[in-house]
Amino acid sequence: MEKIKVLFVCMGNICRSPTAEGVFAKLIGERGLDHHFSIDSAGTHAYHVGEAPDPRAQRAARERGVELAGIRSRKVIFGDFADFDFVLAMDNDNHGTLTAACPDEHKEKIRYLLDFAPHLNVREVPDPYYGGVYGFERVLDLVEAASEGFLQHLHETGRFSPMA
Repeated sequence: MEKIKVLFVCMGNICRSPTAEGVFAKLIGERGLDHHFSIDSAGTHAYHVGEAPDPRAQRAARERGVELAGIRSRKVIFGDFADFDFVLAMDNDNHGTLTAACPDEHKEKIRYLLDFAPHLNVREVPDPYYGGVYGFERVLDLVEAASEGFLQHLHETGRFSPMA
């Protein structure tokens, strides 16, 4: 079975998207589904290329058992649109940047991560970079809910079977 390739995207790839990558990695790892997925994260801007996630994001994630220390920031590249099955944006700005850069034949791959958590009644994961600790906790809350919803969506649409 071919792996489902998922790319989480925010602006700088040091807060929201690495948090989403780490949360989803933990989720699929706990359920023994690692072999079904290839996951990564990236930013629409190259502000922090090569850097580890923000220490505040790492600390908040670690308190929930999610490790982000091994992740390094990178910028989305043209080939990502062909390589990944899902390109999950954190907010309107990043969704717009991705859509503008994406070849037409891959545009359907670009989605909002929070579209997989409609019960939250919010579409954007807010950028916690300039805020306090609560912002990083809020990001984790949103990303955890959306990750569960995304995994459920993949199962319901037949993208994978937990038994395979």
